[in-house]
Amino acid sequence: MKRYHLFPEFLRAAMLLLVCGILNVAAPVAWAEEPHTDEHGDEYDDGHDDGHVALTAAEIQEFGIVVAEAGSGLVQMIRKLPAEVRVNANRLAHIVPRYSGIATEVRVDVGDAVHEGQVLAIVESDGSLAPYEMTAFLAGTVIEKHMTRGEPVSRERDGFLIADLSTVWIDITVYQRDLDRVAVGKDVTIRTQSGAAAITGKISYLTPVVDEHTRTATARLVVDNAAGKWRPGMFVMADVLTESAHAKVVVPVSAVHTMDAETVIFVESAEGFTPAHVVVGRHGIGNLEIISGLAPGQHYVAEGGFTIKAELGKGSFGDGHGH
Repeated sequence: MKRYHLFPEFLRAAMLLLVCGILNVAAPVAWAEEPHTDEHGDEYDDGHDDGHVALTAAEIQEFGIVVAEAGSGLVQMIRKLPAEVRVNANRLAHIVPRYSGIATEVRVDVGDAVHEGQVLAIVESDGSLAPYEMTAFLAGTVIEKHMTRGEPVSRERDGFLIADLSTVWIDITVYQRDLDRVAVGKDVTIRTQSGAAAITGKISYLTPVVDEHTRTATARLVVDNAAGKWRPGMFVMADVLTESAHAKVVVPVSAVHTMDAETVIFVESAEGFTPAHVVVGRHGIGNLEIISGLAPGQHYVAEGGFTIKAELGKGSFGDGHGH
């Protein structure tokens, strides 16, 4: 009678299965990437393989993408400083009674526009009891009034303060760290805090000393105020043009983006739009100097790059895949 050793055969089969399992874990199968399909099951290209985003001319127009050619330009650097609108002290008149007496008539109020020689009030002199006129020394606006009808007046106090507001002073606060950048003759743009109005001028005066309490100096410019937009007492912002320089490659601020903590510009190529790492130099008014990463003559996305950034952001930027 022939005997069968079933147990050793079972062990050999079990060992074989165990070895195959280990090999499968150690060497996983390389699956082929499934193609992108639409709702009908047809394959299509998603348009941004290998860090590129391919767009049609219609899509470029739809997304508001503007492509420009890199080239040289002027970089104008500014310093933003706080400022205040003040009365032009050279166009200010203090109207003082000639003699002490009683104001028998007051003809103007604060805010009234007056012309040179206009009668502002009638005062009866204490000495002669004769009335005399108080008149305006210049055309302007009454900004202060310190007398009323029947009130005693004297030479110790202004009766009226008149200012010609057709021009005003803009006094700019200059910190010590900015004194080497701000000087007489520098161009300045003054803006309201809301940005509703702006005016340009040149610094005409800079205080020769620094205030011992605030440790600041004052730069001043005289600006036209014929429209009356700049009211004394307003706080405004001054953009002082500190330096102008030509650079080999200059792009608008809207062209520069940040991806994975890297500064990039989207460059146009045969495959589509590709992020290029760039090094930014000087910052100007609305533009930037590019030191490296973008060469003159290259085409890049000047506006609308957020669409491309969003497409590339669906994957991991920098690993060669855009999805």
